Amino acid sequence: MYGKANTNLTMLDLTKNPWYRKALSFIATEDLSALPTGKHILDGENLYVNIVDATLKEASAAKFETHDAYIDIQVPLSGCESYGVKPRSACEKPVGTYDPVKDIQFYADEIVQIVSCVPGEPITFTPDVAHAPTIGSGTLRKAIFKVKVV
Repeated sequence: MYGKANTNLTMLDLTKNPWYRKALSFIATEDLSALPTGKHILDGENLYVNIVDATLKEASAAKFETHDAYIDIQVPLSGCESYGVKPRSACEKPVGTYDPVKDIQFYADEIVQIVSCVPGEPITFTPDVAHAPTIGSGTLRKAIFKVKVV
């Protein structure tokens, strides 16, 4: 699921995940731009947010990624960000193997569909959706919430 467009590509019922609800509440009530760069623990390893400064890139340079243990909620803070999106089940070109420590699998599939977010607009990526983040030009400050899958 990438929640921005209310396009449901997932079988997960996110309303049953207490950490997902907590993350959305935090996004709605806190000034994410005021948080310093780095990892901020909100509920142990069940919910945390990384504030990062990223360099944006052309879609042709972006790689799809998926996660097994965590749902991503990404929020661009200082500018617009675009993302390649694709159902994980449609990914055909894995790069290496799944890294359980970093909870990531990369793919070299071509990006065909792109969605964009304006500053402050959250987008959700569940484990069954591949996403290629940081598409655009320039630099960007963003929040990446990691929500444990239940």
